[in-house]
Amino acid sequence: MKAVHSDDTRHHDPKFYLLRGTVRPAAEQPERATRLLAGLAAGGHAVVPAESFGHGPRARVHSPDYLAFLAEAWELWSAMPDSGPELVANIHPVRDVTTAYPSHIIGRLGWHTVDTSCPIGPGTYRAACAATDVAATAAQLVLDGEDAVYALCRPPGHHAYRDRAGGHCFFNNSAVAATQLRARHGRVAILDVDVHHGNGTQGIFYGDPDVLTVSIHADPASFYPFLWGHAHERGEGAGFGANLNLPLPLGTRDDGYLAVLEGAASRMIRAFVPGALVVALGLDASEHDPLGGLAVSTEGFRRIGAALARLGLPTVFVQEGGYLSDHLGPNLNAVLSGFQAAR
Repeated sequence: MKAVHSDDTRHHDPKFYLLRGTVRPAAEQPERATRLLAGLAAGGHAVVPAESFGHGPRARVHSPDYLAFLAEAWELWSAMPDSGPELVANIHPVRDVTTAYPSHIIGRLGWHTVDTSCPIGPGTYRAACAATDVAATAAQLVLDGEDAVYALCRPPGHHAYRDRAGGHCFFNNSAVAATQLRARHGRVAILDVDVHHGNGTQGIFYGDPDVLTVSIHADPASFYPFLWGHAHERGEGAGFGANLNLPLPLGTRDDGYLAVLEGAASRMIRAFVPGALVVALGLDASEHDPLGGLAVSTEGFRRIGAALARLGLPTVFVQEGGYLSDHLGPNLNAVLSGFQAAR
């Protein structure tokens, strides 16, 4: 399987992470890419460089004010006296019809971030733009005839809304890939297998009847993102029924996970009859992941890959979560190998 990567994604090197009131090193580190590349090498997958698609793929997903904010955030922040090494918001405005869009960078930072898990450093914008090029390149390769392509996107994207960052995510790479695929396919499905609910992806397509969003994740009643990802969230307007959330009990293992994937998730995708599939590939459902929400084994990831292959759709794998452990690369190799073997 071809895999797409850009070294520019390494320019995002966040330091700040707030966990239960304690500042700790960020989990979303450049070393993730090193370990994922090792997994690709172990599986014999050919890595190709991302092409530059310019501003278009991002502009088709994200709002103009958000794009402008991310482009100039570091310059405006670093020009302030006594500014810190990263942008981290200290205010998150409650939005309503009377709330004015702020003009100051501190106000804009709060407006455009869901939480404090998306610190912006000097290389963040460059890396996030590179990640969208990776996703767009992978989608274009599938449009050009590849059966399946893996996009090593970093930073990840599925918590990013149309105009807000959150949960380590800035641009929504899975949404970029899906939108690229829609240049040819009338309907596209996004299946999110990250341990966290893809709240940003859900938000972007919540009223769209032509993009099915399905997310299998740890129950948000007691796991990030807490406020989104519950089973009653079905979409709105013309998109009602095109969103399916399948929350799992914390600690769910292989058989429980596969039962949901091969049951409700697969039935929903087949009934939707999409022309292509985007897999938001979080590897943080692993039993060895430091975030510890679910407990999928390496063999379980191989079975997940096989189940995805049996859907029979042109497929773009977009890397989402999956944090530092010795099993990160092997789990990626297991998913892709399982997919190829079942094809």
